Amino acid sequence: MRKTASLVAAASAVAMILGTSSIVMPGVAHADQELIAKGKKIAENRKKGNCVACHQYQGAVSPGNIGPPLVAMKARFPDKAALKAQIWDPTAKNPATVMPPFGKHEILSESEIDAIVEWVYSL
Repeated sequence: MRKTASLVAAASAVAMILGTSSIVMPGVAHADQELIAKGKKIAENRKKGNCVACHQYQGAVSPGNIGPPLVAMKARFPDKAALKAQIWDPTAKNPATVMPPFGKHEILSESEIDAIVEWVYSL
């Protein structure tokens, strides 16, 4: 256990020195990292998710401020299914929202929404 903690601390220190927070944590599969990266790419694509138009998050370039910042997402959505439902159809909980219903209106596919959920959940 101490060895794992030391490795994580060392990896974090290296990441901080290199100016990046993308480290592979023990126990997180490579496929999960790929899905998170795919989700980020979709979210930042202006023709797809375009989350940055309304939301602020760490590393965002020219973020908007219409929607809430994407921080502490595991605390805000302890259940991934609730986060997916919010992205799928935010009008279900708030009919007056300006957030588009990405799934309901087929703006994004099921797999694209799943990738975005993984990315947002990593924030």
